[in-house]
Amino acid sequence: MASLFTPLALGSLTVPNRIFMAPLTRCRAGETHIPNDLMVEYYKQRASAGLIIAEATMAMEGHSAFWKEPGIYSAEQITAWKRVTAAVHAADGRIFLQIWHGGRACHPLLNHGAQPVAPSAIAIADEVRTPQGKQPYVVPRELHDDELPGIVAGFKQAAQNAKNAGFDGIEIHGANGYLLDEFLRDGSNKRSGPYGGSIENRARLTLEVLEAVSTVWGSDRIGLRISPLSSYNSMIDSDPIGLSIWLANRLNDFRLAYLHVLRGDVYQQQNGDVMTPIRKYYRGVLIGNFEYAPDKADHEIADGKIDAVAFGRLFLANPDLPARIRSGAAFNEPDPATFYTDGAEGYTDYSALHAS
Repeated sequence: MASLFTPLALGSLTVPNRIFMAPLTRCRAGETHIPNDLMVEYYKQRASAGLIIAEATMAMEGHSAFWKEPGIYSAEQITAWKRVTAAVHAADGRIFLQIWHGGRACHPLLNHGAQPVAPSAIAIADEVRTPQGKQPYVVPRELHDDELPGIVAGFKQAAQNAKNAGFDGIEIHGANGYLLDEFLRDGSNKRSGPYGGSIENRARLTLEVLEAVSTVWGSDRIGLRISPLSSYNSMIDSDPIGLSIWLANRLNDFRLAYLHVLRGDVYQQQNGDVMTPIRKYYRGVLIGNFEYAPDKADHEIADGKIDAVAFGRLFLANPDLPARIRSGAAFNEPDPATFYTDGAEGYTDYSALHAS
């Protein structure tokens, strides 16, 4: 019977436990979007995760959605990420890079005045943090079909850059209301033609990205993250369960390292169980995410409902999370006030059980 501490094969990579670190945007890379010493230390501290999935990282220049998030499109960024991956590997860890395009969640104030792009010209009904304080999202420009091969090529180059930087694999970000998710869901994709309308058409861009990056890595070193129920960034779909089942079936063709599913909705606008139908139809490794307590995660792994869990806030505040779970020790509490600040406070200063 499997547990959180049972090794797991992710394609050609075997990880020692099933306590994964979820991708957590922390905005510590500065205005240049280049990883730095703080990030080296942060990821090294968390190397005991079965797998670290590093934060959302810009595949292409000019599509910043978070301000001070990292990128993987320049030689300087590749060199800087090499220091992160080397530190994680020296600590006997494994790390994938989540690569991403912000889509309509980008903002002109973060991108030298450039209008964001999206499947349809529909703005997010919220505000974004910028150098000029919180500002409303703007109406994006609808992408033309002939622009989409360039986006696919951008993801492919980012995949190659991640490989050059020493990562063990990549995760394609198809969740949380960013570009690929915007194409997937019919609340944000109102276009006609080959990339709109049916689920098959709406999934076309994501599948093309997966095909392209698979030529760089091989599909067994690639994960995909989706969030069919999440309403973050004004997202909604008329049939999230149907979308989940279609994707679960279609993704079997890729033999991915894993499918990573954010199972719920923090805003509770869409409810339902996507994990059960995905597990029924998807034949690969399934990672659950969103409000799993360790004991619940352990039970669901033992019952075969999921294969691993990606912990977010628990890993943010507990760099030695596997050791704490194994020993039954108390958890540090995360400090939301420091989630997106610049320094070490609330980032690399959370205590470990056995400080070195």
